[in-house]
Amino acid sequence: MADAKTILIGKSETKFEELTLKLANRHGLVTGATGTGKTVTLQKLAEGFSANGVPVFTADIKGDLSGVAAMGNALPPFVNRAKEIGVEYRAEQYPVVFWDLFGEQGHPIRTTVAEMGPLLLARLMELNETQEGVLNILFRYADEHGLLLLDLKDLRAMLAELGNNKELQAELQATYGNVSSASVGAIQRQLLVLENQGGANFFGEPALELADFMRTDEDGRGHINILAADKLMKSPRLYATFLLWMLSELFEQLPEVGDPEKPRLVFFFDEAHLLFDNAPAALIDAIEQVVRLIRSKGVGVYFVTQNPLDVPDKVGAQLGNRVQHALRAFTPREQKAVKAAAETFRPNPKFRTAEVITNLGVGEALVSVLEGKGAPSMVERTLVAPPGGRVGPITPQERAALMRESPFRNKYTETADRESAFEMLAAKAEAAARAAQGGGLFDNVLGGLFGGSAPAPAPTGRGRAAPRPQPSMAEKIATSAARSVANTVGRQIGTAIVRGVLGSLLGERR
Repeated sequence: MADAKTILIGKSETKFEELTLKLANRHGLVTGATGTGKTVTLQKLAEGFSANGVPVFTADIKGDLSGVAAMGNALPPFVNRAKEIGVEYRAEQYPVVFWDLFGEQGHPIRTTVAEMGPLLLARLMELNETQEGVLNILFRYADEHGLLLLDLKDLRAMLAELGNNKELQAELQATYGNVSSASVGAIQRQLLVLENQGGANFFGEPALELADFMRTDEDGRGHINILAADKLMKSPRLYATFLLWMLSELFEQLPEVGDPEKPRLVFFFDEAHLLFDNAPAALIDAIEQVVRLIRSKGVGVYFVTQNPLDVPDKVGAQLGNRVQHALRAFTPREQKAVKAAAETFRPNPKFRTAEVITNLGVGEALVSVLEGKGAPSMVERTLVAPPGGRVGPITPQERAALMRESPFRNKYTETADRESAFEMLAAKAEAAARAAQGGGLFDNVLGGLFGGSAPAPAPTGRGRAAPRPQPSMAEKIATSAARSVANTVGRQIGTAIVRGVLGSLLGERR
């Protein structure tokens, strides 16, 4: 039976199968075909960690995991499974905090563009190497000039500056390399795609404090942080990049703790194949490094996916605790997956692992966990224990009530918009416009926009215009930004006029 240092997974023929908390930061893998019980196993593990004071973060792909926040119900299948295993079924309710990148089914999660960084942002926007290089130059330039990149409008303003200012492009080329308008344009188009997928909701302030994921309640139970991902899964690239960003931030922010008695946080990465699909080798190497090193920060990472082949070998080699539900073997790829899964377990002479994998029932799994000095246990066919919380989703009313009681109900609700690159570029443009010839520059831009003519240069004593001094970098930025602002104003006014005319015409026809 599980004690304070282990988590009960289930029971095999001869013994209870338990996950040792001291070895839980050696990571794990939960796999199996659809409908075989992966989600219930995930819930059981999350409850076990919470009960032992370990906070958990997990995505909720279908909404089923939300039931862990409600008191379990002693349904006959759960009571009978508990008796079959030899334990007493106990209904429980666990402390849950709901999160949602879109702010609809949980507290909003935000980060800044600067914190995301050019590498993950390039991955998110599917940029090629050249475009990623331009993005790196943009970030470096913003850092050196104190231009804060907080949200997507800051990034768009910087891209507009790089794309329109030929003098700035030439100056950057001399220092960092070529910045072509074509590359900038391609990044702008991908940025539009990201915005259309709802990515703008993710960037901004107040940014998420990862310490808020690592809290316990008054009874010492770890919070189970659930990310509502049913809508997010429509943008799989955003989902995968967000979770990778979170894992990277944990790695960077947390101090080294070695091998603690229990993890500081356990991170479940559901639908893990989305992280690795079409990922370049450099990114997989980075993921493997983070997974390998983050255990010394006290963080356990558990990948959840249908096919064990979804996880690259170099990452899978770091996953010591394994729960394998049933797999199908109808196609050559499925047969290969069964063979690969069987070969990852320490053999049991009582049965052939590959045969058992295809014959497991719902709620059954092959289990192998680390024990002793970190060696994997012999694989055992196991009946998974029933979770204590409700199995299935909670109602919208229950979710709303839990949100009102959340300790973060006021912290992340309102969006902050402090001065950043967008405002700083606009302010410089306005200041330069007013200062240049007593406002002449601004008049020139707006005059050109509305059909006016630019004032003639003041003549010198010899009857010809005096040469203008070469503008500084700040003036170049300001001039370009002023043109951009003016063009935007013109487009908005033009659009408003057209919409007004069309609205009147449609109104008359009605």
